[in-house]
Amino acid sequence: MNEMNVPRPNNMDAYWMPFSDNRYFKSNPRLLARAEGMFYHTADGQEILDGTAGLWCCNAGHGRREIKEAIQQQAAILDYAPTFQLGHPIAFEAAARIAERTPEGMDRVFFTNSGSESADTALKIALAYHKARGESSRVRLIGRERGYHGVGFGGMSVGGIGGNRKQFGALLPYVDHLPHTHGIQANLFARGLPEHGAERADALEALVALHGAETIAAVMVEPIAGSTGVLVPPKGYLERLRAICDKHGILLIFDEVITGFGRIGTDFGAERLGVTPDIITMAKGLTNAAVPMGAVAVKNAIYDAVVDGAPAGIELFHGYTYSGHPLAAAAAIATMELHRAEDLPGRARAIEPLWQEATHSLKGLPNVTDIRDFGLIAGIELAPRPGKPGARGTAVFRRCFDEGVLVRVTGDIIALSPPLIIEKPHVERLYGTLSDAIRAEAA
Repeated sequence: MNEMNVPRPNNMDAYWMPFSDNRYFKSNPRLLARAEGMFYHTADGQEILDGTAGLWCCNAGHGRREIKEAIQQQAAILDYAPTFQLGHPIAFEAAARIAERTPEGMDRVFFTNSGSESADTALKIALAYHKARGESSRVRLIGRERGYHGVGFGGMSVGGIGGNRKQFGALLPYVDHLPHTHGIQANLFARGLPEHGAERADALEALVALHGAETIAAVMVEPIAGSTGVLVPPKGYLERLRAICDKHGILLIFDEVITGFGRIGTDFGAERLGVTPDIITMAKGLTNAAVPMGAVAVKNAIYDAVVDGAPAGIELFHGYTYSGHPLAAAAAIATMELHRAEDLPGRARAIEPLWQEATHSLKGLPNVTDIRDFGLIAGIELAPRPGKPGARGTAVFRRCFDEGVLVRVTGDIIALSPPLIIEKPHVERLYGTLSDAIRAEAA
């Protein structure tokens, strides 16, 4: 408000947009005004097919009545209640509903408000666990090159996307990284899990030799790396990582903010990929993005060690004002009921073969250098324009939007992750528009 307390004209100056080219956008705005089902609609009425589930998060589609009504009803009953030394029933119900879907033996759930908060929470729990067991020397955290674990200092430090780190200095100490699995020549254009590269997990043995197992608390990886451009783990890679962690008493954390809640055809990626971690982070699809919420699920033994090993009083000095927020909890319960009633993971599995065929139909288009897919995720990698990395991908993104299709771009990689309610006509429209855009930006 100005000095006379009169509202200023509505303009775009006040909002500093996240992960955006603010200068370009505010000169060339693309505004989404409403959404329903598989579609967004712009302020001027253009229909936009959502090929990204918002931002990997609206797995049940947009505008779901069941979620909206659950939020409205909860707001009328209890808008907010603190969860520090107090509680409210719906938070406990939401945690129990999540525990029904997590891998067996992972029945303890800590609520956050985002994937970033979930990542930092998981890292802190790992440190607290080792300290509770008398291994305070385990302070080192291991991530992976090109990994993305949000934008908190913990997740950003363990993450391995250079552009997300370089602006902010030295970050956390006692962090190291495994090599990524991108760019293995024999895996180009692989369908599903690629055949080659499991041995890259053995780099963890080298870090153990370098630092000592007694200094390493946890390894955090995405089962399928999303924000860096859809990196699918080679066959046997996650199994080898699990075995090495077990050998040396290191906790394995799966960041399932993207792969959770049906994205690859099961409740969590751990189930589909056959590897159970010690800790799982989640967010996005947890509430279908209707209200911000994240969570961390841990093996019961981790909870028991931290809680039972603490003196009387607070056991974990960590939490957020909005942990288990009533409206978010209501949205989570309604979302999980939708997943159950409509078998959204099953729907994803059923359409996955069609999705895979459509994805790989782009092979042979100009500048397409690789294609990767698993579940309802796809990454189409484009050759960068000389001296202009990211320019071709951005041009394809903008052209697709102008033609009524939303895709995501990370550098020169087009990443796709549609709502799990997608049907054949949507797939055909999505890939038809994308194919035309790639051809149009061939120069």
